[in-house]
Amino acid sequence: MERFKWIPQSLHGGDQDREDDLLGEFEDSDSWSPLQVLHLLCRFRCLIANLSFVSDSLFLPLGQRLYGFAASLVIGFAFMLLSLIVFYRPIKFGIMFTFGNILAVGSTAFLIGPVQQARMMLDPVRIYATAIYVGSAIVALVCALWIHSKMLTLIAIIIEICALVWYSLSYVPFARRMVSELFASCCDTEF
Repeated sequence: MERFKWIPQSLHGGDQDREDDLLGEFEDSDSWSPLQVLHLLCRFRCLIANLSFVSDSLFLPLGQRLYGFAASLVIGFAFMLLSLIVFYRPIKFGIMFTFGNILAVGSTAFLIGPVQQARMMLDPVRIYATAIYVGSAIVALVCALWIHSKMLTLIAIIIEICALVWYSLSYVPFARRMVSELFASCCDTEF
């Protein structure tokens, strides 16, 4: 069991000590036997399996990921709240609101990792809301920064908010159905 001390305890039930160096005793060897190569590949496989959750979380420890999440979320909300001060200037409002919105939505990437965030955003349940949200955020920035159209910026912001709400509702079970039925009952014109 001493030879395989690099395997996690859950696999062999041994002590907690693992060899941190991937090459270990092979480091000084000039030529490797096929058995040593196989042994090294097994080590590499276990190392990758143990690091798969870390690679999806930006290689940061949990504490730093929580700080990154909190900072990004607070800064995003601050931008969105400060954008209300310049609401009468739709171009500045559009820029501040969109950047704040992107920061707030992107903050969860610190918690679950950017790859998992992208997977969840591209899930078949959320793909349309994600596409509309990202598209309207881009359109809002283009309308605010290059076209300088107040009306188009406001329309893009309204679409962005609606898409974000619809996207967020996809995480709550049956929330989309309830909202759809609520709007259908409110818009029902039968007398």
